[in-house]
Amino acid sequence: MKFLFDLFPIILFFVAYKMYDIYVATAVAIAAAFVQTGLFWFKHRKFEKMHLITLGILVFFGGLTLILHDPVFIKWKPTVVNWLFGATFLGSQFIGKKPLVERMMGHAITAPSPVWQRLNWAWVLFFIAMGALNLYVAFNFSEETWVNFKLFGMMGLTLVFVFGQAFYLSRYMEVAEEADKEADEEA
Repeated sequence: MKFLFDLFPIILFFVAYKMYDIYVATAVAIAAAFVQTGLFWFKHRKFEKMHLITLGILVFFGGLTLILHDPVFIKWKPTVVNWLFGATFLGSQFIGKKPLVERMMGHAITAPSPVWQRLNWAWVLFFIAMGALNLYVAFNFSEETWVNFKLFGMMGLTLVFVFGQAFYLSRYMEVAEEADKEADEEA
């Protein structure tokens, strides 16, 4: 359910684009991001960083699109978000004792430090590639193709990457489960 909630502004952007145009879709996405952030705050009494970052970037680039009546700005938004996330994962390699991916998933999976480092680098490269791919599609194909790619292509590639990551980590999940069984048997 959280996955759909996180996609709420993108899905509404897509629907509004199909019914109207890029400018209505941009305004709808901005409004949806405000609603998403507000609903999350009312339910949890805190803000999720990803929602705030996405909202800020969407308001900035979407606002420029609406004010200047130029869709080039909203087309840059996914690239900026992806590159910002890539930079965050990259920076985590040098700040703190653990890379970001280990901080996010280390509670669920026990893996050696080099594995976490490789996964973190994989995320860095994935975000950089997704940002570049977004620009390629945005500026070499029709606006409609870009909108379809923004929802289906980016989501599909992200799911493939996450499943690949899960497959890569699966050997460590089994080891962790066996260690838990052994610890339970000893107790």
